[in-house]
Amino acid sequence: MRQSHERNASRDAHSPIVINWHVTENCNYQCGYCYAKWPGLDRKDVIRDPTATTALLQSLHAHFASAGSGSRPRLNFAGGEPLLHGRRLISAMRFARSIGFDVSIITNGSLLNERLVADLAPELSLLGLSIDALAPTTLAAIGRQDRRARQIDLDALARHVAQARRINPALMLKINTVVCSANWQEDLSGAISGLAPTRWKVLRMLPVVNRDLAVSDLQFRAFVDRHAALEHVISIEDNDDMVGSYIMVDPSGRFFQNRAGASGYDYSPPILDVGAGDAFARIGWSALKFAGRYARTSSVVPA
Repeated sequence: MRQSHERNASRDAHSPIVINWHVTENCNYQCGYCYAKWPGLDRKDVIRDPTATTALLQSLHAHFASAGSGSRPRLNFAGGEPLLHGRRLISAMRFARSIGFDVSIITNGSLLNERLVADLAPELSLLGLSIDALAPTTLAAIGRQDRRARQIDLDALARHVAQARRINPALMLKINTVVCSANWQEDLSGAISGLAPTRWKVLRMLPVVNRDLAVSDLQFRAFVDRHAALEHVISIEDNDDMVGSYIMVDPSGRFFQNRAGASGYDYSPPILDVGAGDAFARIGWSALKFAGRYARTSSVVPA
């Protein structure tokens, strides 16, 4: 009953439904705070199976297109690093658009190249980039580098963003930054301003799997205050804002949700077994908190 009531509140707030499909746990980076860990996955990544992918996307769209806000639901491809799935990912995006989803992605950007951008840009309504630091020592401390210690090339990333915008002038850009104990002293003002995102989401490291790189209240506030000049695009999410406010699907096709005040996740039955509607009813989700995240562009961080 609670979910039904809050869905109505979400409709009233005109918040488009966003479903985050974490297509894989695999990533070419090894971020110490990464929450994309699903111990004991008993199925391979659904995206590896085109038939299963089609069925999953059809079930998700059938449920959320009818239960949403009246806007087209958006399917966000996440990971791990979703671009590791290359052509499978592009195919899934094209199918998702064909059945009525808006499509977005959140990526660390390290695997982008001209050909991939040319394939991605026409499918996307929003390109999301994960940028947590610029200093090589900070990137290494977080784990934002591959096995050969290669780190993000901001100049190359800017070229890829410019190419995507030329191909798709309506494309929105979102940047995600996770604030942790390794990067809270960084100043990203120049980089963020240069990329000119529609939205810059600043998230406090959430200790879902472990407390490695956890950041204090004062450190998180200091990072936010340092970037006050970007208040026109910034959206701040402390830990409480995140718990229960995201619609998330794991690589094996289950809804999952952060446990309030505890580590780990709660899971639904597999969507392919029971359908998206039944599976979604088995997990906790707050449409009011969800709508609040998308309604604001800035917020005050509690002292």
